[in-house]
Amino acid sequence: MKVFLRYEDNDDESTHKTLKITLPKIWKSGPTSRLLEQFVESYNSGKEAQSNTLDVSSLHLSIRRPGNTDDEISTLKDLPSDGIIIETISDRDDVYVCHGPSRTTSEISAERQAQLDKQKEEMKNLSKCIHFGCNNRFPKGGPYPECKYHSGPPVFHETAKYWSCCPDKKCFDFEDFLQLPTCQTGTCTDVRDDCDGGRKEFMGGCDIREQLSGGPKLRSIDDFNRSVAAGGSEGAPVLERLRSVMEEIGVENELFDQVLSGVKKEVREKNGFGVERDDALVVDEAVKTLGEKLKNSMKAIAVEQLRINNRAAKKQCRGIIVMTKLAI
Repeated sequence: MKVFLRYEDNDDESTHKTLKITLPKIWKSGPTSRLLEQFVESYNSGKEAQSNTLDVSSLHLSIRRPGNTDDEISTLKDLPSDGIIIETISDRDDVYVCHGPSRTTSEISAERQAQLDKQKEEMKNLSKCIHFGCNNRFPKGGPYPECKYHSGPPVFHETAKYWSCCPDKKCFDFEDFLQLPTCQTGTCTDVRDDCDGGRKEFMGGCDIREQLSGGPKLRSIDDFNRSVAAGGSEGAPVLERLRSVMEEIGVENELFDQVLSGVKKEVREKNGFGVERDDALVVDEAVKTLGEKLKNSMKAIAVEQLRINNRAAKKQCRGIIVMTKLAI
């Protein structure tokens, strides 16, 4: 394992130095402070120390890490003095010797936590703009900054990502999506209109299909009447249609009504409802339960069909083997 120790934290380039070290195996499981001590010892014994002697107690090691995006500048990340070399440094990494005392892992963690706590405290006094695509934060009660935003929510449909107000500008990479230009300008706000209470923060495939079909599916007048008659139950019309369809395929209405009555009884017992309760909630829960039971029955039939097909295939295979042996 090789590392490059670089001292460049000085305006005088004549004091800069790069030291290439091939680490002994025993060093890999040791602390990073050993690398710093080795570099300072080598530096102070060289010509650079004539004008710039280094003190190991006032230095620390850092490693450069790339930014989260291509446009983001890489930054130096401090290495803890008690960090294990093999766990914090990769082979052929550039390790920078910087001014400022070293800190242990616990000290660095405590400092980061303090920064997070400070940010949380500051965020308590800030509001976030509610406009789509605007990430501005500002003091509660103003002043309110200028705002660039989208008039509609984002759409995530299959692999495409775009804003519903700008459907012609689609992306497939999330980072590219975040860089799409906005279409509206105005002033930031943290106050929602009454009509925004049920707004969608994002849209998916179902919303797109609903828009293309001109809105939510309309119910027939018969379904509407059945729903009203059942106290507003959305499941009542479904049960009526199912009862009719089951009769067409040979299931008597009496049998269907008996099963439905039993399902309703299960619903009442499960939810602690009264034995006589038969309102919209009971009906809708009964629809869900009956649907699950029918689904499980269909699955059982499919499994049995698969078992029969497998037996038939095995029987056919044995027959082919017997015929082959006879032919031989």
